[in-house]
Amino acid sequence: DMVSDLWDNEAAVIGGSGVIKAGFAGDQIPKYCFPNYVGRPKHVRVMAGALEGDLFIGPKAEEHRGLLSVRYPMEHGIVTDWNDMERIWQYVYSKEQLQTFSEEVSSSPPLSRPHTSFILCCSQRYATGRTTGVVLDSGDGVTHVVPIYEGFAIPHSIMRVDIAGRDVSRYLRLLLRKEGYNFNTSAEFEVVRTIKERACYLSLNPQKDETLETEKAQYVLPDGSTLNIGPARFRAPELLFRPDLIGDESSGIHEVLAYAIQKSDMDLRRTLFSTIVLCGGSTLIKGFGERLLTEVKKLAPKDVKIKWLHLGVVGHL
Repeated sequence: DMVSDLWDNEAAVIGGSGVIKAGFAGDQIPKYCFPNYVGRPKHVRVMAGALEGDLFIGPKAEEHRGLLSVRYPMEHGIVTDWNDMERIWQYVYSKEQLQTFSEEVSSSPPLSRPHTSFILCCSQRYATGRTTGVVLDSGDGVTHVVPIYEGFAIPHSIMRVDIAGRDVSRYLRLLLRKEGYNFNTSAEFEVVRTIKERACYLSLNPQKDETLETEKAQYVLPDGSTLNIGPARFRAPELLFRPDLIGDESSGIHEVLAYAIQKSDMDLRRTLFSTIVLCGGSTLIKGFGERLLTEVKKLAPKDVKIKWLHLGVVGHL
């Protein structure tokens, strides 16, 4: 019974490059969800009663980001600032007396893992009601592909590419700058990220769309002005499939996925192709699943059935 009580109170804490999610195992939605950054005031206080504090984390950092210089302690799935990362973890765990349950990127460099193990009891559990498939996790900082068969990860088939959501946001900022919209500060970069999430989509045929007159989408900025987004809506997320757009020689995520499956045993490949599990914020871009399916079909054997689904439950099987 004591073990059962402990299990019921187990906490799921997923620390991604862009977002921290925390809650109890089995919950439908996270109890806490906020950007994985630390904000510091960039202006001098000149009045009594001004906003107090030198460090801002969580919703307060989001609310006052216009006054702050915000910095992410993780880049491409790797912690680059352990002091700020520990401050964020301390903020999360100070909210509740919870057990520790954390996610670590499967292909993180070994040097980064002892730190995580030292601070947290690391584990990971993805639940879809299935024990076989290939997980494509594309978040803010890194994309990795993990083939799993009957509950066993296949280590030699795990693939990783450092192209993900933050790179799309940076590319979108560049495209918007060419259209006359400048977003220079760290807080304004967060506005670009929101534009990406709400206005961008993946085209099934980007070459054809380039020749057509793209319908512009209107986005209302925090100051009330309106931004009209044209081809940048589909050009920016195209980076996930074509890293060469920014001079990166990495493979597109569809190629990484197909290669990971091809590295698995021949007897497993057909099953892996039939259960592709998508998770991470970048896979939520409109049209992602359909575009991925189109591209993977070109790389897979002709008689193989390819199916994908979104991961909706974490910490509960």
